[in-house]
Amino acid sequence: MKLRITIIAALLAMLGSPAIAQTGRILHVEPQNWWVGFENPSLQLMIHAHDIAKTTVSVDYPGVSLESVTLVQNPNYVFLNLNISRAANPGIVPIKFMLKNKVVSTVQYEPKARANGSAERVGFNSEDAVMLVMPDRFANGDPSNDNVSSMLEKADRNAPYGRHGGDFAGVSQHLDYFTDLGMTAIWLNPIQENNMPQSSYHGYAITDYSNVDARFGTNADFKALVGKCHDKGLKVIMDMVFNHCGSNHWWMHDIPCDTWINQSQANHEISNFRLSTQGDPHVAQVDLDRATRAWFDHSMPDMNLANPLVRDYFIQNSMWWIEEFGIDGIRQDTYPYPDKYAMAEWNKRINLEYPNFNMVGETWISSTAKVSYWQKDALNADGYNSELKTIMDFPLRDAICAAFNENVGWDTGLQRLYDVLADDYQYANTDNLLVFAENHDCGRFLHTMRGDVRKQKMATAFLAAVRGIPQLYIGSEVLMDGDGGQHSEIRKDFPGGWAGDTQNFFTARPEREDDMYQYTARLFKFRKTSQAIQHGTLLHYLPQNNLYILFRQTEKENVMLILNATDEVRTLDANHYSQGLRGATSGRDIISSQDVKVENLSVPAMSAMLIMLDK
Repeated sequence: MKLRITIIAALLAMLGSPAIAQTGRILHVEPQNWWVGFENPSLQLMIHAHDIAKTTVSVDYPGVSLESVTLVQNPNYVFLNLNISRAANPGIVPIKFMLKNKVVSTVQYEPKARANGSAERVGFNSEDAVMLVMPDRFANGDPSNDNVSSMLEKADRNAPYGRHGGDFAGVSQHLDYFTDLGMTAIWLNPIQENNMPQSSYHGYAITDYSNVDARFGTNADFKALVGKCHDKGLKVIMDMVFNHCGSNHWWMHDIPCDTWINQSQANHEISNFRLSTQGDPHVAQVDLDRATRAWFDHSMPDMNLANPLVRDYFIQNSMWWIEEFGIDGIRQDTYPYPDKYAMAEWNKRINLEYPNFNMVGETWISSTAKVSYWQKDALNADGYNSELKTIMDFPLRDAICAAFNENVGWDTGLQRLYDVLADDYQYANTDNLLVFAENHDCGRFLHTMRGDVRKQKMATAFLAAVRGIPQLYIGSEVLMDGDGGQHSEIRKDFPGGWAGDTQNFFTARPEREDDMYQYTARLFKFRKTSQAIQHGTLLHYLPQNNLYILFRQTEKENVMLILNATDEVRTLDANHYSQGLRGATSGRDIISSQDVKVENLSVPAMSAMLIMLDK
């Protein structure tokens, strides 16, 4: 998508000075456009052009005023602080830059009318089931954009860490695959430009925050994809990264000021990755700084969100993607690493304009007490409120990976699941927890289970029934595996996504893989219809020798999940579970599609049952 900016006048040649003579060639204007009608009328406009700080600026448009101009160390930047009132009409605002009382350049800036219903957009929530998709590794729908002349890295499917060619067209062509599984949302790993010399496929080293990567398509292609997803009943969650950018980001070649990033490019430390420092009342400042102000990687400069200019840039960038493209949610990478007060402001500003929108933070912490610190309205001793509605439930993920893969004991086996759920009192809102067994950073669950499909099925049933927002990772449903110690092993191409693939899991899955696909689809299609699972209370019983039973309940609906992680058939004692059964004596098992009697019910070895109980 090209900038909606027209440079009206080049600098008059008679102005003399060689340095001044280049003023007027506008390099970047961000945000690219804006809107009339936000609750907060303020807009910070970043202008990047040679010696632009030497000009004076004027704005003459009804309802739009220039409140102030902020200069920084680098004279190639100015930050304009505009006020766009509700009384302003959508249109073209001329922003004039002058030298010696002569206009040397004009930016035609467009505040547009907001789309109908924009502010009321409903983000993802506990009614949804989310599929995580890495675009480069899913499907290549348009081979013509595999290699782009302006992009440093070219496609090579034989390179484990190289570009493989997946794109928006590939995602768009297979939306029915997600809906047939019962998914209601897709989360795309970062789609913004990653013009890095190598290993750019994952998207987390962004080099342009306002444009998609050309190897995926164009901004217009992404907007069309979002629209097509909405037509199919799918929400779109966009992955964003505020903590760091790619070392080849355009501003790294002409940085606005020393405080734009944390530490210098030439002399920087790598983070200690100790997120427990954030809420630690006894923390040494040097350790906290190393966690939050050091670089995530040598190729990923650490952004300084404590600088208000940087903070506002990213807040507005999020709003721009929401309003311009109609996305339904944001997943924020490495959430606890940036300045936590700036991140709280990000949440407040987004929720001011979009009260029903949702954003989830990657909170990779294994302790419930520590991860709950990051959820909105947590009762933190230091008084900090992140304002972040949804967090990722890594403690439950760790428990799932251990529970199905070890012998039963006092605190092992399925008791791990019970114990993590017993800690739910520490969360402000358990509906707003993203629950998962694997993602693009963790080992494939099947690999962790040593190839035991029965265990993967039980874990999938648990995710479909437990509180929160379930998230699968593309390939989970067809038994893709891979060692988490190697990113290339857990980010393999989806079979059938490329012309000439020997297997096509979209159309002709082998029996074992198709059985898992159908199993997953039955669970999540039922979940789409179940108010008890989406919004109901959770009641669970202490596991008895690795037989674990929980209920999801509303006044009108009662769903029972049974997990038998033993090698023997178990018989249900209905009297023991009378509180949960609420008098029900029968129901229908969603997994087997069989009617069942609860009294003395036989539960097969190493299996799950999800029963819709009769009233």
